[in-house]
Amino acid sequence: MVHHIVMWKFKPEINEEQKPALKQAMKENLTALVGKVPGLVSLEFVDSPISSSTHDIALVSTLEKKEDIAVYGSHPAHVEVADTYVRPYVTERACLDY
Repeated sequence: MVHHIVMWKFKPEINEEQKPALKQAMKENLTALVGKVPGLVSLEFVDSPISSSTHDIALVSTLEKKEDIAVYGSHPAHVEVADTYVRPYVTERACLDY
């Protein structure tokens, strides 16, 4: 098993009133990828980090093997979700795979 952790900050132009709905849409659509993307075992969306955090939201994914990270990244269902619900609203992406 490997873990793929991605963290983002919201773009500065995203106001506080927008964030709850955006987080909910991200969570629903990203977690729905389990069962659609080969090798993706589980996915947790972190939308309430504690105040010491450096990022606003995170994704913690578990995949069967390291090669599945590339499969996940290029899978059409993932690309559609990322392009629709995540990338338009975030910046400062950080990633750690282990």
